[in-house]
Amino acid sequence: MNRTVIVVGSGPTGLLLAGDLATAGVPVTVLEKRPRKTSNLSRAFVLHARALEQLDARALADDLEAIGQPLDRLRLFGRLTVDLTPLPSRFNHLLVLPQYEVEKALLRRAVEAGVDFRYETEMTGLTQDADGVTVEVRGPGGPGGVAESLRAAYVVGADGMRSAVRDAIGLPFPGRSVIRSVVLADVRLDEKPETLLTVATVGDAFAFIAPFGDGYYRVIGWNRARDVADDEPLDLDEVKEITRLALGRDFGMRDARWMSRFHSDERQAPAYRVGRAFLAGDAAHVHTPAGGQGMNTGLQDAANLGWKLAAVIDGHAPGALLDTYQAERHPVGRAVLRSSGGIVRLAMAKRPWTLALRAALTTVLAHVPPARRKALGQLTGIGYTYPSPRGAHRLVGTRAPDLSLANDTRLYEALRGGRFVLVTPEPYEYEGEGVREGRLAVERWASGRRTALLVRPDGYVAWAADTVDATEIDTALAAHVG
Repeated sequence: MNRTVIVVGSGPTGLLLAGDLATAGVPVTVLEKRPRKTSNLSRAFVLHARALEQLDARALADDLEAIGQPLDRLRLFGRLTVDLTPLPSRFNHLLVLPQYEVEKALLRRAVEAGVDFRYETEMTGLTQDADGVTVEVRGPGGPGGVAESLRAAYVVGADGMRSAVRDAIGLPFPGRSVIRSVVLADVRLDEKPETLLTVATVGDAFAFIAPFGDGYYRVIGWNRARDVADDEPLDLDEVKEITRLALGRDFGMRDARWMSRFHSDERQAPAYRVGRAFLAGDAAHVHTPAGGQGMNTGLQDAANLGWKLAAVIDGHAPGALLDTYQAERHPVGRAVLRSSGGIVRLAMAKRPWTLALRAALTTVLAHVPPARRKALGQLTGIGYTYPSPRGAHRLVGTRAPDLSLANDTRLYEALRGGRFVLVTPEPYEYEGEGVREGRLAVERWASGRRTALLVRPDGYVAWAADTVDATEIDTALAAHVG
């Protein structure tokens, strides 16, 4: 049986997925149209708490924290300050750093795990049968490139909004353009902004400024009154004008090393799986940049899918486990579309009823703690839960926080290596220990808590019980770990 997985696309989503699979011993080939050199043209600049927790489970978060800049307060709608420090996470802040720094860390991990990268290689076709998938590619060499057929057990499209995988499996991408003629520029500034992330909306103008950390800043701007095509020429004067309209000044903007114009869509594929082909990240869902949720949502897709593919390929789980990827991640993608779209629409509100709605929402978030916690849970990713079977323990399907374990360890350290983690009140010896070696860690609470937990490799609770029963634990391990 062919055990290989082909991942199309080497952005953050594809890199995390490929690294997870290779770490689990699954052969992985990554196809990437771009050349090998890592680009510095980042679109994402924010890591939220849940994405940082996933990176922590891969021993990457601390290094990224060292080079990024934490931000523990957000300013929304010009009048609402959101304090992130109460978040129930080790990462109770946003981490501001360019997407390419995340890609560098994930790439190093994937290379060390043995992923086979094929750059300047484009997928040109895909067919499926009962035993696997055949992917047609065109790689570098000779006039027009060299055609080749690759065989794999599964293929994952992490190849962005214009996904070749999505097109090949016949899935539509319904939705619409929400904002046209958004401008981006990487510039130097003579005046350093007072805040780490600078964002404001005034009238028809919106502007956002974030630092790269190398002396350059990314500026994103939009003027509702100037709705032009993406290929309309863009100069620095237009970027300056939008920035002045929204922020009151242009901070001495100069020396643009890159400028572009694009439109922002809200779209979601109706299915994330067709047979042996899967979609993840922007290939599955795209939305406005509001809230900085794009890269973070894609990383969560990859974390959810990787361990499931590895378990099925290695025979530790039935093929039906792969159906849970759609059941768990599609509703999250839909929720992110709604929340990011809601933020941008309220930020640009002009009509009296939308202004009144924004004022009311601002009041609720400022003065009603449960509403604020729910909104922060969605924005940062820590509040999403997955469906659980009828009669399951209340914790099943919830995100497991970074629990303190005996011997001065943490849950997310124990999750490293793509393992399940069983947490019990006292030492526990389980049946089939040799069979599950490398796929299960057994840990004890550092506190006197009596609940037994089985945590999935992606940090969600698979099973829980308030009383420890050896037979029940053995049954849970057999059902979930294999």
